Amino acid sequence: MTRLPHRSPYRGIHGSVVAHVGQRIIRGDIPPGEPIDPLELEHELGVSRTVVREALRVLSAKGMVDARPKRGTYVRPREDWSLLDGDVLRWQVQNRSDDVFLANLAEVRGIVEPAGARLAAERRTEEDVETLRAALEVLADPEALADDVIEADLAFHRTLLFSAHNELLQQMELVIETGLQARDLLVHGQGTWADSVPAHRAVYEAVAAGAVDAAERAVRDLLEQADRDVRELRDAGQGGSATNPSGEGKR
Repeated sequence: MTRLPHRSPYRGIHGSVVAHVGQRIIRGDIPPGEPIDPLELEHELGVSRTVVREALRVLSAKGMVDARPKRGTYVRPREDWSLLDGDVLRWQVQNRSDDVFLANLAEVRGIVEPAGARLAAERRTEEDVETLRAALEVLADPEALADDVIEADLAFHRTLLFSAHNELLQQMELVIETGLQARDLLVHGQGTWADSVPAHRAVYEAVAAGAVDAAERAVRDLLEQADRDVRELRDAGQGGSATNPSGEGKR
């Protein structure tokens, strides 16, 4: 019997089954067109028929599986998946995303974040600026733990996006967050990385000053640096977990 993870970011046994099957599909363990036997999953995972049925229903809503009379349940082609779904994005990062996926993420960030920075420079509030400053302060702290740096990086980019005060643009938060997490798995997990504080500070200063063109340019520079970091590590065949195994790694 396959053991489901004791600690899961998804709630309850139902969520664990959703994540387990979803990640198997992402990895290609169950390729497109392959049937999924609910009874086999019941025995393999040691869960009830109801749990399996509900899990497959969730995956169906994400476009990953389909169930048809007389044909059963099968995996749908990748182009049918809801690729912007939060779970689907996270599963791809957690299961060692391929170069195409990472390149697609980088392209989307390159379209969304510079445009968002322009709007942020025009529309930011005092509270937005203060939140950016607080995140930058953690990024610049030489004593900050790796986990704190990663969280501050996420907070900085999330705040930058939300400072545009466009509710549709805010829906791109998951894409931005996933792109950052993919980079963090490769870069921050090494214990050393290029100093991104000057690039983040340039973004902060431009947004705080309301300098629209400078804000866009600073974000483009920041994204180019992040892209270089990832390319260099992947070319070197490196990559690690998002945190130091000892839990004590620092910047």
